[in-house]
Amino acid sequence: MRETPAPAVMTTRSPRRPRPMLATTVLAALALTACGTEQPDAAGPQSSHADIAGAQPGTAFAAMLSEVAQQCPPSAPPQAPPTGPAQTLPSGQTPPSDAIEPIAPTAGPEVELNARDWCASSLHEERIAQALWDLADPTPAKVRTILNDLGYIDERIHGLKQSGTTTHFLLDLREKGGRLCLNGSAAGEETVVDKCVAPATGPFTPAQRA
Repeated sequence: MRETPAPAVMTTRSPRRPRPMLATTVLAALALTACGTEQPDAAGPQSSHADIAGAQPGTAFAAMLSEVAQQCPPSAPPQAPPTGPAQTLPSGQTPPSDAIEPIAPTAGPEVELNARDWCASSLHEERIAQALWDLADPTPAKVRTILNDLGYIDERIHGLKQSGTTTHFLLDLREKGGRLCLNGSAAGEETVVDKCVAPATGPFTPAQRA
């Protein structure tokens, strides 16, 4: 008896469907969005670079003053220094007959600078002196460069001149009604920076400082 051959198995493949075009669609949408974005009119009014550059030094200077004095008390009217003996003697003791009672100052930084300026002056003195101590041959040009690097702008630097191996300078640090100025002498390790008092109003006049 002959074996009946098994029927052939037919395999049917579904037609290949096109792959999703999501990535292509997104890219196309982004391209259309970018093309449709309005660009600023190049011919429209724009701020002058010169105006911006001119405003930056003053803004940076004010920011530097604020940063240096950030730990100082708020501005307040100067307080008169205390009067009377510098020390209180123990009970039952009297000062010697030749004792000299200290005289309270009536002018100068002690009585004319407010608390904020007095505090800030010490901080300015320290940072400037430290920057000038290691300066060899402190010429006016070198001193100006260091002061500029510290944030003090040319408009606030006065009386910059050399005498022998020392360069003298004045800094106008008045702000918010204060009267602070600094009197400096750049001479290497002998550099000295002291506080002084500028006129309350008007232009800075070195001859009028106290």
